[in-house]
Amino acid sequence: MQQKYKNIMIKLISILGKYIILMGRVFSRPERIRVYFKQYVNELYQLGINSIGIVLLISFFIGAVICIQIKLNIESPWMPRFVVGYTTREILLLEFSSAIMCLILAGKVGSNIASELGTMRVTQQIDALEIMGINSASYLIMPKILGLMTMIPFLVIFSIFAGIIGAFCTAWFAGIMNATDLEFGLQYCFIEWYIWCSFIKSLFFAFIIASVSAYFGYTVDGGSISVGKASTNAVVSSSVLILFSDLILTQLLMG
Repeated sequence: MQQKYKNIMIKLISILGKYIILMGRVFSRPERIRVYFKQYVNELYQLGINSIGIVLLISFFIGAVICIQIKLNIESPWMPRFVVGYTTREILLLEFSSAIMCLILAGKVGSNIASELGTMRVTQQIDALEIMGINSASYLIMPKILGLMTMIPFLVIFSIFAGIIGAFCTAWFAGIMNATDLEFGLQYCFIEWYIWCSFIKSLFFAFIIASVSAYFGYTVDGGSISVGKASTNAVVSSSVLILFSDLILTQLLMG
């Protein structure tokens, strides 16, 4: 049993070392800025703009469900009527629109990055770039990291507004509470720092999603089956690291 844990630790340390070495190659100085900029703009669209739809849809329904759950399970005659709006806002700002949304994006964006790079590896396209003297790690991975980190604050904003609209739609159409009370609760004791906390955390999460997924895709060894395995490992590893870093960042930012 002890030997098993020792082998696991050796494997984790080996993966961490390879990841750090790869990131060193990724952030080396680009040879031709214009080519990298075209890749960066393409990744903005592929990773960011293409994710707006799923972010809006999920955030809308989550905001509505949070509002209903709080109304039914938390509100009581002893609490102010605006507590539903206040609690809904805090949940959206502090956790859902940063951490939970990035967990969702880890499944969509992370698997996409890992499968794309993994396919390029098994079809020897990455080897062809290396033969041409191109730093393939920097050329393929850095635009993805920068693109996702650029778009993530906008996705956070979209998520917050969609969640709030979902809560309002619940109040208006389901008639579970007065929309005026909900509005007052959403504005009550608003702390601007919470918005910045969401942005800061989401930037870290975006880096984790892009870099970890790119690592598993870039280092694929084998055929098409290995690509699927790398995609799964990328999503699982990104999700675990997001939850772990969320714990640390929340303590640092809110402590």
